Amino acid sequence: MKKTEVYFTKNITPESVVKMFQLLKKDLPGKVAVKVHSGEEGNQNYLRPAFMKPMVEYVNGTIVECNTVYEGARDTTEKHKKLMESHEWSKYFNVDILDEEEDMVFKIPNGKVIQKNYVGKNLENYDSMLVLSHFKGHPMGGYGGALKQLSIGVASSQGKRYIHCVGKENGSYEDMFQVDQVKFLEAMADAASSVAKYFKGNIAYINVMCNMSVDCDCCNVAEDPCMKDIGILASLDPIAIDQACIDMVKNSDDPGRDHLLERINSKQGTHTIDAAAELGFGTKEYQLIEIE
Repeated sequence: MKKTEVYFTKNITPESVVKMFQLLKKDLPGKVAVKVHSGEEGNQNYLRPAFMKPMVEYVNGTIVECNTVYEGARDTTEKHKKLMESHEWSKYFNVDILDEEEDMVFKIPNGKVIQKNYVGKNLENYDSMLVLSHFKGHPMGGYGGALKQLSIGVASSQGKRYIHCVGKENGSYEDMFQVDQVKFLEAMADAASSVAKYFKGNIAYINVMCNMSVDCDCCNVAEDPCMKDIGILASLDPIAIDQACIDMVKNSDDPGRDHLLERINSKQGTHTIDAAAELGFGTKEYQLIEIE
């Protein structure tokens, strides 16, 4: 498989996000779902909607999210909508909680661990997707980027539980923390593959490497960022863009690098990338194109 182009700029501005997307020369047809992380109540590191505004407006997108499986400000549609208001997503954009009503199921016949994926039924109302990811650490997946957004991020509340429980139907909340780590990461890759396949190439990815904590934006009490900001990356390949981000962390001389890598490595986080590459919906081989 040939190397995928991944564009990169050190300039972290709303205008740079749009510029990076334009370099992809990708038209997102029809109704565009823009997947973001709404940020758990109390989290200080999530990307703010004002930062996303020019990009979302550029594609005339609708902000989409799904409910969580753990208790918090986003575990029901009612609470999630209130949080979207308090975090000002609803101030700037139309917001759609994809699993507000019910789920639909994507089949994954070649899945390594799971053979189906539960996503919010409202996803069927969209023709294309822009995945806007905040790259950072994660307490369970090791890191969060494009692949996590495609898998856990797009999965409904039921789907999140199913992925975390590596395919166990009606798994308990406790079951989520007692599974084989490698199988969990492979289940994430499986789920991500089903969403990428669903949009049939009408999908693009942007990773913003700033506010890089070892914790995810899903943590209401997250550790402060441990590394200086790196930049913005854009690609049509979720595997390549995540691999590029991992490599940038590894190659950094920032003193906080080791702390973030310890989180990623302790959870075997890059195995998600390896498993996704084996599923064949992208490649780890990329060409980094730096833009001023």
